[in-house]
Amino acid sequence: MKWRRFIICCSVTLICACMPNAHWRDDAYARDDSEPQQRSAWRDRGEERPNLLSTDTGIASFMADEIHGRMTANGELYDMRQLTAAHRTLPFGTIVLVKNSANGRSVEVRINDRGPYVDGRIIDLSFEAAKQLGLVERGSGMVELRVVRYGK
Repeated sequence: MKWRRFIICCSVTLICACMPNAHWRDDAYARDDSEPQQRSAWRDRGEERPNLLSTDTGIASFMADEIHGRMTANGELYDMRQLTAAHRTLPFGTIVLVKNSANGRSVEVRINDRGPYVDGRIIDLSFEAAKQLGLVERGSGMVELRVVRYGK
């Protein structure tokens, strides 16, 4: 009987350990079932749509594989192989053209998370986006952002 209980406890522990980790979520960015669209922090505060100048420049970094499979701020799982990014204010679903200032490469990414939370950085890219821009080796780099299409 003791062995049986021990095996059941070990099995439950193993199953729970294999489940994907849930990343914290700010309620301001959670889905609201009463609205068909996702809520946005700027909309909740009663502000106008964030105004990104025609172009914005700054330092971009990328999100590493240790957060692969965790929950993003908009409720989807982070996939390092997708062309996604985290931005502090742009609405989820916004498509942004990111251009590497050093080599001229560019890529379009979809905003699905909040960040970066490091001073001086303006966007956190997925691993795939950073790879296409040539930022993986250095870890970060100067980029130019341009909104292609705003999300809802």
